[in-house]
Amino acid sequence: MAQAKPRLVVGLGNPGAEYTETRHNAGFWFCERLAVELGAAFAREARFHGFVAHVRSENLWLLMPQTYMNRSGQSVGALLRFYRIEPAEMLVVHDELDLPPGQGRLKFGGGLGGHNGLKDITAHLGTQDYWRLRVGIGHPGDRNEVVNYVLKPPRKEERGEIDATLDRALLAWPTLARGDYNAAMQKINAKPAPPAAPAPARPEGGANPTKKEDA
Repeated sequence: MAQAKPRLVVGLGNPGAEYTETRHNAGFWFCERLAVELGAAFAREARFHGFVAHVRSENLWLLMPQTYMNRSGQSVGALLRFYRIEPAEMLVVHDELDLPPGQGRLKFGGGLGGHNGLKDITAHLGTQDYWRLRVGIGHPGDRNEVVNYVLKPPRKEERGEIDATLDRALLAWPTLARGDYNAAMQKINAKPAPPAAPAPARPEGGANPTKKEDA
């Protein structure tokens, strides 16, 4: 079922070279890829406290706040108000501790999961009713290690799985752009297929092994 088309995509992360490759910047990673896909370029906009790109063909704005994560709402609120965009017309892309790398979830509203970026956006807007794309990064297993965990780069194999989630979301973008969130959910929320088991080795000489039922 088609709903309001997205007019704003927000990628969450922290500014600065030291944070570029950290797990907490998964939202930035998606926004950067989407901009390339749509042929848009980011430019710093002081009035919106972030990097902004405009896709004229889709009347779509992309935003990467440069306020640090826990003040993301300052940037998001400024752009929404200026362009008169409703919260329900916004998609926020963020890292998600409660999903393993390789999994993503598209959802509307709901809890904030302790995410400081979502908390600040919700506080500024006065509502939780906006779309989120949760990009799984996994959990360190100890709540006391969460801050240290999200501010470090993922391991090589984890980064590959996170990239696969972002690729899946990019493939679903044309569906999302039409406002068909239900169809996009089916593509994004699907669990990745497990790796195929290696084929059994064939005996030397190329002969097929004898099957028990044929014996």
